[in-house]
Parts: sequence; C-alpha cells; structure tokens
Amino acid sequence: MSSLRTDAPAPLVVAASLVAVEGGLLLLLSVLELGSLSSGRVLMGVTTTAFFVVYGAALVFCAWAVTRGRSWARSPIVLTQLIQLGVAWSFRGGSTTVVAIVLAVVALVVVAGVLHPASIDALSDDPQGHLD
Repeated sequence: MSSLRTDAPAPLVVAASLVAVEGGLLLLLSVLELGSLSSGRVLMGVTTTAFFVVYGAALVFCAWAVTRGRSWARSPIVLTQLIQLGVAWSFRGGSTTVVAIVLAVVALVVVAGVLHPASIDALSDDPQGHLD
C-alpha cells in the first residue's frame, strides 16, 4: 500500500475547503430541518434530516480525503458540483439571482480546483506523470 501524500496543491485545498463548507452547511440544514418538525410531517422531516446529515458528512469526509491524496473522493465532489450547477440554474432570475450566482461560482471554482493539473497530479497514483 502506498503512503498517503498530505502536501495537497493550493487549487485542491481551495476546492476541498469549499466542499467542506458545503458539507457543513448541509449539516446545519439538518439541524434546522429537525428543529422545524411538525406532527403533520414527522416522517418527511426525519428522512430529510437524515439525508442532509449523511450527505453533509460525506462531503466533509470527501473534502478531507482529497487533501490526503485519495483520488476516489474526487468523483462525489464533482458530482455534487454538477448537481449544484443545476440547482443554481433553477434559482436564476428574480430575487434569487444572487443565490444562483453564488452557487454557480462556488461549483465552478471547486470543479476547476479539483480538475486543475496540479490536483490531478496530486491525486494520481503516479504523481510525476511518468508512464511506465
């Protein structure tokens, strides 16, 4: 088993930091959802809370994992950003345009950071790019 690299390049650290913030916000949303439970929607509230907890924790873990050289964590991060771009598109126009812009910019920065050549090199099994 190869040793893990902990010297992540700046673009990857920025991307991972933003993903950790996204995960933290999902965890915060889970607390808010749990706090707004009502007797008429207990099952929906509990399942939504559980989804936010699992998704938020997974994002925080993936953010940590990519900074430790775990390439498998890149896929859920990129998928999340693609979903976020779709959510941003749905918020465009009217009073939610600012939300759409923030979501889109964060998603694009994360994707650019994760797919930056230095990040790809750091997450590859052969960090110097040499093929045997």
